Amino acid sequence: MRKAFLFMMTTLDGYFEGQGHDISWHNAAGEEFAKFADNQLDEVDTLIFGRRTYELMAEFWSSEAAIKMEPGTATRMNNLRKVVFSRNPIHPDWHNVESSTSAVEKMRELKDMPGKDIAVLGSSNLCLTFIEEGLLDEIRIMINPLIIGKGTPLLDGTDKLRQFTLKDSRAFKSGNVLLTYTC
Repeated sequence: MRKAFLFMMTTLDGYFEGQGHDISWHNAAGEEFAKFADNQLDEVDTLIFGRRTYELMAEFWSSEAAIKMEPGTATRMNNLRKVVFSRNPIHPDWHNVESSTSAVEKMRELKDMPGKDIAVLGSSNLCLTFIEEGLLDEIRIMINPLIIGKGTPLLDGTDKLRQFTLKDSRAFKSGNVLLTYTC
């Protein structure tokens, strides 16, 4: 069975996005982060998104600006298989995209297939569903060294205590800290 992991950026005060879905505060610049991102993408052959995250990612990573700014990451993001979970139809404008309305069933199917790991990028509501269903094996949270005061809390809506085991931590020169937990 393949491993599925969540990768999410957050602020010190626990938000994964600011008001109006703002992620302009993401501290993802520099050679160290680019190498980390490329290495993480090399672990996987499938990317999972909710609809809103998919739309943001597709718009950015298929752009000329992204290809010029981060060619290695853009190539990986554009070529990898992408599965989008949405209750509403999506416009698959990005390469190698399929959609599904049944997140739990499709994720179980994907995990049972042969291949590399599966990365769930962003999509907090979707991630909470996967946690509740026991479909995530790892949670990778990159804490950015800032507070924004308002926004959407990470994994908002959980209704019970869940405990995880710290597997690894890594400090970046930028001040970001990556915490990796096993589920």
